[in-house]
Amino acid sequence: MTSDARDASFGSSTRNQLAAAPKVVLHDHLDGGLRPGTLIELAEQYGVALPSIRPDELAQHIQRGAASGSLLAYLEPFSYTVAVLQTTQALRRVAAECVVDLALDGVVYAELRFAPELSTELGLSTPEVVDAVLEGFVIGTQQAATHGRRIVPRALLCAMRHQNRSSEIAELTAAYHSAGAAVAGFDIAGPEAGFPPHDHDAAFSYLREAGVPFTVHAGEAAGLDSVAEALEVGARRLGHGVRLADDVSFPSGTPVLGPIAARVVAEGIALELCPKSNVDTRAVPSLAEHPFLLLDRAGVFVTVNTDNRLMSRTCMTDEFERLVHQFDYDLAGLERLTRNAITAAFVDDDVRQEITEELIAPGYAALRG
Repeated sequence: MTSDARDASFGSSTRNQLAAAPKVVLHDHLDGGLRPGTLIELAEQYGVALPSIRPDELAQHIQRGAASGSLLAYLEPFSYTVAVLQTTQALRRVAAECVVDLALDGVVYAELRFAPELSTELGLSTPEVVDAVLEGFVIGTQQAATHGRRIVPRALLCAMRHQNRSSEIAELTAAYHSAGAAVAGFDIAGPEAGFPPHDHDAAFSYLREAGVPFTVHAGEAAGLDSVAEALEVGARRLGHGVRLADDVSFPSGTPVLGPIAARVVAEGIALELCPKSNVDTRAVPSLAEHPFLLLDRAGVFVTVNTDNRLMSRTCMTDEFERLVHQFDYDLAGLERLTRNAITAAFVDDDVRQEITEELIAPGYAALRG
């Protein structure tokens, strides 16, 4: 669509309309979204050294590193955030604040991922870590309601792909999932290169037999082969997946899909694309070169996400705004992406229908009106 059509779709206050739009986020790391002030308070409480104890300066330091193009600089702040997420009190607080922050950003459904094994350094068990986060979800949902915001949060439990605890975390995920707790599914995170999904075949086999859905980080730091490997182990979604674009071409205006992209489209595998983070980590050179629109036009089931809100200085409204100004998405396009995300969510059909009918559809109808 043209810029004129886009402007007509949004009226005179694009940012306000985007902020009000209902949103669904499927890829958001709990330890990548702390409020700077909370990080400072918890670091002081637990004796963790930070590069600054002023919220604005700390945020700028973190975000400069994230945008530097250095993966090491991008990952450095996780040493701070993980260090403070070692008690039930800290986990509960950060989870609650995360839910509130997302709700105030218009998010109506969120899957928040974290690695329980990373919060056991002071003696917490992995179930204690999960329980604390789920308690924070309840608190955050209640606090969001006092602001007139309704949100449904769910957890994705991550295993670190360079460690050997994936079977343990898979069993933990299945136990909570089968008990009806707010644990939606499983993920493997951490370095892609050198740590393929097949290293965790036992965990994925267990999850498939238990009927627990899972996503896999793939096609971000590694290439197209990592996407193929994620599909082979049964991933229902791909974390990032930008390298799938290497298997798509438009020689005469019509998309031509290679075998891996064709399989992704045929099986309805959703991509959890994170535009700002993908630029920060140099998974793509720039926003203008991000394959978001190319993949969407090729029929890939794309969704838009934040990844790490603190590190990348972003939120879902910011991500929507990037799509509007860089790729000319209008309200109808953003609603379609939001419906993509709730369709791909690891949630029961009755909850999906309720969110769609009570929050997404009327929210966009009001904006169009």
